[in-house]
Amino acid sequence: MTVRKVPDVTFRTRVRDESIEGPNPFRWEDKTTADFFGGKRVVLFSLPGAFTPTCSTYQLPDFEKLYPEFQAEGIDEIYCISVNDAFVMNAWGKAQGLNNVKLIPDGSGEFTRKMGMLVAKDNLGFGMRSWRYAAVVNNGVIEKWFEEEGFSDNCDSDPYGVSSPQTVLEALKAGEAQAA
Repeated sequence: MTVRKVPDVTFRTRVRDESIEGPNPFRWEDKTTADFFGGKRVVLFSLPGAFTPTCSTYQLPDFEKLYPEFQAEGIDEIYCISVNDAFVMNAWGKAQGLNNVKLIPDGSGEFTRKMGMLVAKDNLGFGMRSWRYAAVVNNGVIEKWFEEEGFSDNCDSDPYGVSSPQTVLEALKAGEAQAA
């Protein structure tokens, strides 16, 4: 069996810095794949875009709400990645009142492209975005993969279910996550 790892990329993030005065106390900080995935067992999920209906109503809020149950199954962190810039991801996290799920901006889509999940969503006016998926990642190695059906450019629908937090949690509880 081939070991599949998350790709090595550098993410451009914005982090709060109290030493900066004014209405925007944030600075740029580069984070690498190793920073996010090294030495941790995490759930990573990706979605087409911040502030979009399914992502904002179900997927992100349910991962946030179920965080303690994921922790009980040995998950250290839950990450949400989207082909959106750091400003959009930070605003979305604030709007969602996140305390547990961490948002990763993939503004250029490099991580998503290297994962093989970059699709055109020009039919929605989005441009290039991520297909919806989730994964259990242990120290950078993908243990279990949850990909929505119908992977394609300009898909007419937005399938959601396979990558839902409930499905991922069920697989973890059943011990299926080690068998990727």
